[in-house]
Amino acid sequence: MESIVEYVNGIIWSNALIFMCLGAGLWFSLRTRFMQIRGFAEMCRLTVRGEKSDAGVSSFQALAMSMAGRMGIGNIAGVATAIAYGGPGAIFWMWVMGFLGAATSYVESTLAQIYKTKDAEGRYRGGPAYYIEKAMGLKWYAAVFAVATVIAAGFLLPGVQANAIADSAVNVLCTGADACASVGGAASMKLWIGLTVAVLLGIIIFGGVKRIASFAEVIVPFMALGFILMAVVVMMLNASKVPTMFADIFSSAFGAHAAFGGIIGQAIAWGVKRGIYANEAGQGTGPHAAAAAEVSHPAKQGYVQAFAIYFDTMLVCTSTAFLVLSTGMYNVFREVTEGGVTKLEAIITGVPGVQPSEGALFTQAAVESVLPGWGAGFVALALFFFAFTTIMAYYYMAETNLTYLAGSNRTHPAAMLVLRLGIMGMVVFGAYHNAKMAWALGDIGVGLMAWLNVVAILILQKPAMLALTDYERQKKLGLDPVFDPDALGIKNADFWRRNK
Repeated sequence: MESIVEYVNGIIWSNALIFMCLGAGLWFSLRTRFMQIRGFAEMCRLTVRGEKSDAGVSSFQALAMSMAGRMGIGNIAGVATAIAYGGPGAIFWMWVMGFLGAATSYVESTLAQIYKTKDAEGRYRGGPAYYIEKAMGLKWYAAVFAVATVIAAGFLLPGVQANAIADSAVNVLCTGADACASVGGAASMKLWIGLTVAVLLGIIIFGGVKRIASFAEVIVPFMALGFILMAVVVMMLNASKVPTMFADIFSSAFGAHAAFGGIIGQAIAWGVKRGIYANEAGQGTGPHAAAAAEVSHPAKQGYVQAFAIYFDTMLVCTSTAFLVLSTGMYNVFREVTEGGVTKLEAIITGVPGVQPSEGALFTQAAVESVLPGWGAGFVALALFFFAFTTIMAYYYMAETNLTYLAGSNRTHPAAMLVLRLGIMGMVVFGAYHNAKMAWALGDIGVGLMAWLNVVAILILQKPAMLALTDYERQKKLGLDPVFDPDALGIKNADFWRRNK
């Protein structure tokens, strides 16, 4: 089973997808005239403004919901895994993906707003499936994306998050010889952790979209700022090692570092791969939350979601990278083939015995090395909140696509129950299963969605560009921009046409 999963993963995450994601980000940056730079002040302003209604949430709540999806274990474990496979240079390429991905996020999120609709219960719904059908007219393509997202977000991706929660918690709770013996050992402890997380998740998701939004807007800022503050403390305590850390990042990014020069390809691949996993630009997840926002112009939420990429990659992911690199608590491996068999060979061993797929353990070791006694526990707690809110966001994405598949009808209660119980079951399964398998399944889910969505937004970019030009024009006139699709020649934006 594992060999099959790895084979499929290798096909999906070929160089074609990596270069397509980078190329799309560069193209959208050029087409928007680098709005992620020009519009940075506007991003910040719009993030804390906006209205909410019975149908939609505020811009900040939509940001928090999308950040809940973006800020998961990719920010803690995934970044460390990228370093393990690609060396410090992977962080540079992660930054590149984050910078370019801000423009990609603007495009997909603005499209989600333009083509959003109201479901049978009067709530805003939108995302790739909706804009693929309305703008491309390809209902079969939209249905394929919706099915892929229900499978990925509902059944493949939650296990990755749950696995990291369980591994980091066991790393803290089961350290002694007799630790966790009362519950049957570490394996049983992981099972109990999975069951606990599943019950907590059920309490949230059975409460609906509004409860998810309310929970996210409180928890997400708190957990992000707490983690960033921890990184700043560790950086200050390791100030003398910071110059060397930056030198390693930039030299190994271009193959100039003596130790990491031979893995530049791995640095680019893993920097981009984990960058997409962490910030989700182009993956098609962010647009689901973006469509739920109550705004007067689609570009407003496009700006807000572009800011989300900056916050996620440049602050949270970078915090993890600096934690790990400044303390030297990381391993780096390269792939070698002997006798037709590919295996990993260690180049750097800062944390003996820890494998690349166990990324959270590197971060725990980094904080523990500076703040012994409670560093690992802090990371485990932070990782719980990061991963839990991400699982919660995955449910919302899966629910939205299930709603799309139901069309104008209410989603069948039995289908909703299966989804809710299914995602809870996968949380338990992921917590108990091995990390390598969980990551491989998660990568397949991310890759499938990215392939389908990036192709779609490259074809459908024009309405998002028209919306940006229109927004900037109205701003120059001193107006609070209001969207009129007919004036821009945008067809099938039915929600906005009815609400002019």
